[in-house]
Amino acid sequence: MCNIQCNYCKRDINKSENRPGVSASVLKPIESLEVLRTALKKMPQIKVVGIAGPGEPLANPNTFETFRLVHEEFPHLIKCVASNGLLLAEKVDELKKVGVSTVTVTINAVDPEVASKIYAFVIYKNKTLTGTDGAKLLLEKQMEGVEKASAAGMLVKINTVLIPEINSDEIEKISLEAAKRGAVIHNIIPLIPIYLFKYMPKPTAEQLNKARSISLKYLPQFRVCKQCRADAMGVPGLEKCLSCTQDKLGSVYFHG
Repeated sequence: MCNIQCNYCKRDINKSENRPGVSASVLKPIESLEVLRTALKKMPQIKVVGIAGPGEPLANPNTFETFRLVHEEFPHLIKCVASNGLLLAEKVDELKKVGVSTVTVTINAVDPEVASKIYAFVIYKNKTLTGTDGAKLLLEKQMEGVEKASAAGMLVKINTVLIPEINSDEIEKISLEAAKRGAVIHNIIPLIPIYLFKYMPKPTAEQLNKARSISLKYLPQFRVCKQCRADAMGVPGLEKCLSCTQDKLGSVYFHG
């Protein structure tokens, strides 16, 4: 489930697509723990365990139960969550209690007019908001969440989907505002043209490099994201060595 709808996001359950928003299945908390145990036996190099959907992890109570179980058995692992940020501010304390120390927040704009072109709707406290009303609320909550998570001692990474025809001029503003609130790194990733944005052009390498150069004035750049599936697992640089685990454990990619 998700509490917003991005125009570039199509959530799905399958084993074929290597992109965000896709998983081979939806696991119960105890099933997630079993998968992690198996993964660590095959890949003891793994240092981080995260929850990245499909959907919005902070809108799902099972996220917190899963982290509780994982932290209880594997306190040494770094726990991270990927979020759209809508509920982050009000969930920071709960995340800290279950051992989460790293948060990734996807922020695609700071101007509500621009954001309204990216998000179809926002659901907050049982109300569905559209247009600039929904966008304004989301953007306010995102920045509030970044600030509160940073103040709580969490490492906050910002993800931004570069959509050249829409948010190229927002990159500097996003990086500046996030840095002011304590974010430590920025991951700018190219649009995958699907769903309502299926006819949008992908950013070129030149556009992506330009955006990263602009953001670099305020935040270091994360450059190894492969835009992988929500159930991705592996160790950067060792994908070929670990390919034998794919059938049992899902994709072997490094999640950004």
